[in-house]
Amino acid sequence: DLLGRAGQLEDAEDLIKRMPFHPDVVAWRNLLGACRIHGNADLAEHTADCVLELEPQNTAAFVLLSNIYAAARNWDNKAKVRNMMEDRDIKKDPGCSCIVVNGHAHVFVVEDISHPQMEEIHVELK
Repeated sequence: DLLGRAGQLEDAEDLIKRMPFHPDVVAWRNLLGACRIHGNADLAEHTADCVLELEPQNTAAFVLLSNIYAAARNWDNKAKVRNMMEDRDIKKDPGCSCIVVNGHAHVFVVEDISHPQMEEIHVELK
């Protein structure tokens, strides 16, 4: 993880491959996250394959790879990843935020408009 965060992606991959035991999904997923941070789409493809070989339904691998392609403006591959997710019925968990106002917790989920004060909130945000 530290090598990846430091941008030493090839060294991180080499370390994972040289481990005296079979690398787990966490090692590969950490490298995939580092590929996103540093914009390395080529290594991300291989790394995502390694994650998905161990966990074929790993939502994070699909989402990270899709985001890497989007950042690289590679819309065709982004669409392919999203189509693979749809074909495999893999859904990304929606983003969620929570704030406490006057002792009351308010939860907001992406595309959810059910909060009773949603109109006032939108007016305030604009």
